[in-house]
Amino acid sequence: MKNLKTVLLTMALLGAMISSNAQRKVVRVYPKHGTVVTTVIKPKVIVHKRTNFYFADGIWYRARGRKYVVCAAPVGVKVRKLPRGNKVVVVNGRKLYKYKGIWYKKTGRNYIVVNV
Repeated sequence: MKNLKTVLLTMALLGAMISSNAQRKVVRVYPKHGTVVTTVIKPKVIVHKRTNFYFADGIWYRARGRKYVVCAAPVGVKVRKLPRGNKVVVVNGRKLYKYKGIWYKKTGRNYIVVNV
């Protein structure tokens, strides 16, 4: 009986430790293209080929009236800074940066959106 209590107590403690660790990880996913949002927090306005794009927290938007629509990152557009959490990846000997599925190449002080 004492062994059974020890085993159950050990299992309860392990279960509590595992469940508390599982809740610490937050996964942020790039929203689907075409998603409409009403506000964007502190967007950077970037003009590319005479079109205004809005860049906030690694997500690209285009204005539609008073709302914003999530769009694909325009290839060739330059940004000054990438958001925190980007990954450095070497592809075919080239050092690239990946953030939320978008690939960037560093050139000078800027980062350029590229296709991989």
